[in-house]
Amino acid sequence: MIIARSPMRISLGGGGTDLPSYYENYGGFFISAAINKYVYVMVNQSWHNEYVLKYSQLERAKSISDIKHPIIRAALEWFEMGPHLEIASIADIPQGTGLGSSGSFTTALLKALHAYKKNDWLSPNELAEQACNIEIELLKEPVGKQDQYISALGGITCFEIGVDGKVDAYPAAISDETRSRLEDNLVLFYTGYSRSAYEILTDQNDRTNASQRDMLENLHNIKSIGLRIKDALEKGETRRFGELMHEHWQCKRTRSAGMSNPRIDQLYDLAMRNGATGGKLIGAGGGGFLMFYTEDKNKLRKAMLEADTKEMRFRFDFSGTTLLGDRD
Repeated sequence: MIIARSPMRISLGGGGTDLPSYYENYGGFFISAAINKYVYVMVNQSWHNEYVLKYSQLERAKSISDIKHPIIRAALEWFEMGPHLEIASIADIPQGTGLGSSGSFTTALLKALHAYKKNDWLSPNELAEQACNIEIELLKEPVGKQDQYISALGGITCFEIGVDGKVDAYPAAISDETRSRLEDNLVLFYTGYSRSAYEILTDQNDRTNASQRDMLENLHNIKSIGLRIKDALEKGETRRFGELMHEHWQCKRTRSAGMSNPRIDQLYDLAMRNGATGGKLIGAGGGGFLMFYTEDKNKLRKAMLEADTKEMRFRFDFSGTTLLGDRD
């Protein structure tokens, strides 16, 4: 049995500029961090002349075209892999929570399938680009390149995307002390809402492709804030990072009517009154996790727990997509 593991992520700045509708005209920039919450994909030879797929559903299919899961179907078509195959997936955190689980699933799946076929030549960047090709080019999903790249590479990483789609990835020049402060002072709280990012991202894509001024100005500003976040973190100015996150959220929440809701706004305001320097909703919007930077965790935790939110503690992951087990 082959087991591959991909980390989920938190976006630190620049999210949204990684979609083709934006970077193909203006270039993109984002900075992300992989965290120790994972998607696991297991691939094994099946005893039966069929595909057996276990995720949130159970599928049995005689041919690839009969497979309902779009990413699995596209990956198996790309690999031209025959039946007698069992694929199972589990995750630490469910999908729809803004932590990039779809990109993590795709990179883990491809890593496992490459190992199954004994392809050991693949670099993390090549793995990420293959995952992007499946989701963006083959499946035409309205997603960007952030989730696939940060899950494949891991770490606290900066990404610049050229208008040709080429991604230049490099570790953020952050000191060990700054990294420790981030791990100690960043907190995640579940809003209680899970959502599909499809509608929000489709709206962003359509309006960007139509060159709507308000959307383009919003994304230009988001990219600028992302670059300032990179600069603040590399200077060790973590409190300034928190303030920039607040600026980011104020900009991001105007991008779409579905970006927030009264409950999320209430939780955000509560956190800002109880020790948060700044924060934002992780992912495309509409639900998932709120992330805050605070230097008074006890006060913030008490207020948020009294508001019936659930905290998820985490550390950074520096391994990226990796194999946990294989067979000869």
